[in-house]
This record gives sequence, structure tokens and C-alpha cells, in this order.
Amino acid sequence: MLYNILRHFIFILSPEKAHELTKQLLKLTHGTLLDIFYRQKVQQRPVTVMGLTFLNSVGLAAGVDKDGECIDAFAAMGFGHIEIGTITPVAQHGNESPRVFRVLEGEGLINRMGFNNKGVDNLINNLKNSNFKGVIGINIGKNILTPIEEAKNDYLICMNKVYQYAGYIAINISSPNTPELRSLQYGKLLEDLLSCLKMRQTVLNNQYKKYVPIAIKVSPDLSDDEIKYIAAIVLKNKIDGLIATNTTCDRSMIQGMLHASETGGLSGRPLQNKSTLVIEKFAQYLNGEVPIIGVGGVDSVIAAKEKITAGASLVQIYSGFIYQGSRLVKQIVNNI
Repeated sequence: MLYNILRHFIFILSPEKAHELTKQLLKLTHGTLLDIFYRQKVQQRPVTVMGLTFLNSVGLAAGVDKDGECIDAFAAMGFGHIEIGTITPVAQHGNESPRVFRVLEGEGLINRMGFNNKGVDNLINNLKNSNFKGVIGINIGKNILTPIEEAKNDYLICMNKVYQYAGYIAINISSPNTPELRSLQYGKLLEDLLSCLKMRQTVLNNQYKKYVPIAIKVSPDLSDDEIKYIAAIVLKNKIDGLIATNTTCDRSMIQGMLHASETGGLSGRPLQNKSTLVIEKFAQYLNGEVPIIGVGGVDSVIAAKEKITAGASLVQIYSGFIYQGSRLVKQIVNNI
């Protein structure tokens, strides 16, 4: 009830202003008496995925805390893991505002942020100041000005810098908001990227005496043949995990709703079934050899269970968290 009241006032603001205000409030209140409004005790239900032990099966999806500014505040909400980013080698503004839109009737969000972030070095400084003992995933991408043919260099720069601080590294090749990025999901670009990342993983493992899993984040807009192809390349390169899915360009579920015509990636409840179907198909082709983290429309216990039934080992929340609040974490953990 309290969050519903708070959300009413937050939603008066534009989505991006509301997001920034919320982060500022979390930074100001964490560790004070005021964090009672979001701190909650969540059952310890450990699960092992990618060789890592997660406190529970519910994580915060990338995009909520891009620069890792509020890790400890989100930890207080009971998340089993927190994925920060997408981060790029150099700070960038992203696309022009307005670039986030609420689809209230469908409990969805459309964003065309464009990897806005303060750069990988700033993120590392924030990580050093965090006390979170759970798994931290670091989601990495390429700068918008980097040609797609040279994209692997950006991923390698970020990987080199974050490796020793990461629980796992997520490779974002599926955002619809960076030109040509999704082409990294196909053909020679994909094979070259994954083989280079695995080779660097071996080097960094030897250097730091620490094995950090690599997971790739894929689009929900893939055909069955594309899913089959990506699964084969993932298996061939011994990629440690798959995150399914990113946001969608499909508007079929929100036709006629306010903001439905805005460009960008759609997340939230309208993505729920589409994402689950992609998970189910990947699970079939990966044959249990590569774990899947399910994300996309997880806004209830049932939605989370559907992702797990489809083949996911963990789930992440983003839009559901914005619409439901931190209580969603506790509800899912307690009922899975």
C-alpha cells in the first residue's frame, strides 16, 4: 500500500526524472533510519548457477543501476544478485530526451536510452565502495561511435577492467537502441566476438586466479533459426550463461495504447510471453548445458515460475520492480 501511494507521486514526474530522483533518494537514505521504507528481510534460498552461489533466484536486471551507484541500497531490498550496466569504455550521454515512456495501460516501458553511462572507470570506483556480499553481474557494451566491425575491442577493454570485480560479465549484444548492435548476434561478428572473449577470459583467469563466467544477453525478436544458430555458437565457444531476453521492438501487444508508436525497446508485461517463449526455445537447443537467466515481464510470482518452468535457473526484474516495488522480490523468493 505504501509503495502504491509513493508510486502515484513518482509517476507524476517523467520516467527518467523519476528514475534519477529515486536513485538520489536511495543514496541519501541507505544506512539511515529512512531505509526502513525499502529494507526487507528475504529468505536465504541459495542457488548455484554458472559455478556461482546466488543468495536467491531473483536479481535486479541491468539498466536500473547503470553506474553501480546504489548497489547497497538494492541489496537491502533482498536481491540475490545485482546486474549493473550497461557500461561502455568511455562515458556517453546516450540518445536525446525524452527517451523513456510509460505504457501505463499495459504496465510496460519503452526506452531508447542508448547506453548512457559515466564510463567503466567510474563504475569500478563505485564497486570498490560497495559492501554487497552477493553476486554482482557487470553488463558491458560498445560506445556508439565505435564502428560495429571494431566492437569487440570495446568489449575487451571493459572486460579487462571489470574482470577482477565481477561475479559474472554480461555481454550486451541485443539492445535495440545502439545502431547495428544487434548484428553482433549473427554470423562472423558473433563467432569472432565470443571466441575473443573466451580467449581473454582464459588470460584473465590465469592473471587473477579467478574464473569469472561470461553470459550473453539476447534479443526476444529472434527467429527459431536464429535461436538455434546462436545456441550452437554458445555451445561451441563454451559460453557460461545466457540472459534471455532484452527489450523488444514488437508493438503487437500494446497497439492503440499511449506511447505505443515511440521507438525503442519495450519491456514489462507486454514482453512477458514473448520472452518466455524464447527461453523455452533456447533451453531446448542448449540441452541443459548452459544455464539461462530469465528476464522480461517478470512482474509476479506466476510470471517468475513460468520463466523457470521454461528453462531459466534465475530471474531478473526491471519494469515489474518499477510498477510493483521491492515487495515483488520477497513475493517471488518466498514462493519459488
